[in-house]
Amino acid sequence: MGVAECEMKDADTARKLQAILDTMADGLFTVDTGGKITGWNRAMERLTGYRAEEVLGQQCDILCCSTCERVVAERQAECYCGLFSLGEVSNVECEVRRKDGASVPVLKNARVLLDDDGRPVGAVETLTDLTALKQAEERAAQAASELSERYSLANIVGRSRPMQELYSLIELAAASDATVLITGETGTGKELVASAIHYLSPRHERPLVKVNCSALPETLLESELFGHVRGAFTGAHQDKTGRFELADGGTIFLDEIGDLSPFIQLKLLRVLQDHEFERVGESATRKVNVRVIAATHRDLRELMREGRFREDLYYRLKVFPIHVPPLRERKEDIPLLVEHLIAQLNERTGKAITGLEADAMRALMDYCWPGNVRELENAIEHAFVTCPGGEIGLFDLPVEVRKAELSRETCAERQATGSRPARGTTREELLALLEECDWNKAEVARRLGVDRTTVWRRMKRLGIGR
Repeated sequence: MGVAECEMKDADTARKLQAILDTMADGLFTVDTGGKITGWNRAMERLTGYRAEEVLGQQCDILCCSTCERVVAERQAECYCGLFSLGEVSNVECEVRRKDGASVPVLKNARVLLDDDGRPVGAVETLTDLTALKQAEERAAQAASELSERYSLANIVGRSRPMQELYSLIELAAASDATVLITGETGTGKELVASAIHYLSPRHERPLVKVNCSALPETLLESELFGHVRGAFTGAHQDKTGRFELADGGTIFLDEIGDLSPFIQLKLLRVLQDHEFERVGESATRKVNVRVIAATHRDLRELMREGRFREDLYYRLKVFPIHVPPLRERKEDIPLLVEHLIAQLNERTGKAITGLEADAMRALMDYCWPGNVRELENAIEHAFVTCPGGEIGLFDLPVEVRKAELSRETCAERQATGSRPARGTTREELLALLEECDWNKAEVARRLGVDRTTVWRRMKRLGIGR
């Protein structure tokens, strides 16, 4: 083969090699022993904004690589391309400078090229653009910060003495790793308290996983909590990771813990005692490091006396008890809560509600709020629908809040049942009880300890027809 043919073959090989390099997603370039750029692929053009013809023959310090600058400064290397004093660079995060002056975060890998005698003849470097990854990390950090702020103590509104005591308990609970049992009526904000404990605790960077124990039947709840393996039951087409595994290193919040079946109670007791469990259909034991926060609006002591809740589980859960006070016991917080809710709804709806008229605020203060803060939030949201702007008037409020006779009836029922919430007070509770009794209102009244007329009035007030 002649010299011309060899040169043509070498040129063809070089073109093929360049075509291969240009298909790479990562930037790749080569330098000689003096740090001059000898090769530059398409990805480097996209990454830096420099075309190949602009940089070939130029010193590689045109990139202002932070790794090279550091190596040159520390080792006083003669060549700006500090790689020759290192020999190899593996998975180092650094920054390079684009043609427009912007810095680009990259993952750098590089190696010195040697000839047959072991002497350096150049170097090859690859740069992986980390811009998208860094932006995602920043968004995640921002979201975590916003989430932490959302569930901080500042978002549990109230200045009354019961709330000040609650804040102190939350801070104590957050500083420990003890199991917490949160009690309180429906709508008092037990979930918000659990979230505040988690996000103020050392576990705040790990997951907070929430489970409503009353939302699923026993068989599904077992799988939801502990996971299952493929084929464990009909419909189990693949392995499923349970909520306890998902919460590993963080916190699991078990809401409505009083509705657990005896079987699930036993399995939960084992997790609390030994920090281990098995997936459904699997014999292998799995260890887990999870902080448990449980909540209930029910009287667990009464359930224990009835034999419906395990005593050993109760005391495992009640290591650090926190009671969330009902709204009727901290009515001085209502104006502050209303101001907070109006600000939130103004932002969400774009309206400009400025506050409440005196008679509307008086109605709120006179009402006993069986649904607590959740009911107050619903009442203000209702008012936002009817009020175009300015101040919310009395007739913008829900009928059960503004009408004195209905308000007195509801509050009288509350007083008759004591501090515990009356079953059937909320729409969801009354619907569930009606379903249990096949819509027999006389049976519902018997179970609630009221007359049938009261049941009918509650259904009408809560918009339940049939």
